[in-house]
Amino acid sequence: MKKKMTVSGLFILITGLTGNLAAQDLHKVTAYNLEQLQEYFSYDPDQPIIVSGHRGGMMPGFPENSIEAFEKTLTLMPSFFEIDPQLTKDSVLVLMHDETIDRTTNGSGPVSEYTYQELRQFNLKDRNGKVTPYKIPTLAKALEWGRDKTIFNLDNKGVPWELYADLINNLGYTNLILSVDTLEEALFYYERNDNVMFCVGIKNMEDYRTYENSKIPWDRIMVYAGYTMDPEQNEVYSLLHEQGVSTMIAVAPTRDQEESKQAKKEGYRKEIAKKPDIIETDYPSLFLDLPLTK
Repeated sequence: MKKKMTVSGLFILITGLTGNLAAQDLHKVTAYNLEQLQEYFSYDPDQPIIVSGHRGGMMPGFPENSIEAFEKTLTLMPSFFEIDPQLTKDSVLVLMHDETIDRTTNGSGPVSEYTYQELRQFNLKDRNGKVTPYKIPTLAKALEWGRDKTIFNLDNKGVPWELYADLINNLGYTNLILSVDTLEEALFYYERNDNVMFCVGIKNMEDYRTYENSKIPWDRIMVYAGYTMDPEQNEVYSLLHEQGVSTMIAVAPTRDQEESKQAKKEGYRKEIAKKPDIIETDYPSLFLDLPLTK
């Protein structure tokens, strides 16, 4: 089955979904409306730390930004996933972190110089450089697959804001959170979309006041606090928690870079001890046997 949609000039392709893994029970994270999305991200001191898969999470044989990696992670644990949409030459949104496909596929060259069908000739590589059977997915295929399985945090890689806004409004997904770089970007979506939340950077009191004085309500916000919880910003974290806002740290540039699994886990334990509400990592499966209670 194939379905085509046009959203303000953006071509969306949804193909029939065929699982590459054997049928298994998944640890699903669902949000069928904005209220459920808000509930998932609301601060709760008694809730264990949430682990999020950066670039969809990754394991040997399962490449970043692939549906197969999402599914594999969900066979092990509940998680939501940060993903990276980019536009192809023919305006199809595909999942790809880098501007080129060199690092993550067996091809080369900029994403923007290929049509989607041309990209289909290439296979994704895992983090160790092993070529897998898996193909570059469209954003639409990923969203359709995850509709009743997980939540996606979309990190904009240069896609025009209006295309995101139209996509969200027309396709009606309620399991999305948008990472934004500025208040201006957050306001753009807020004024056009009433079914998403925003991941915004608040790392100090100045950032907190910026959003406090905006018209975006706190229940539409999840906060990116940086690479670690900074003790000097405890007042900010307390104010956010009073507003019901969860805080997330990203360890991909730090603890994830340790060479051995043991060293990674030791680093994760140190971050867990600082009590973030969410930890974003390349390797969510390594948190399986770690104590995530606050």
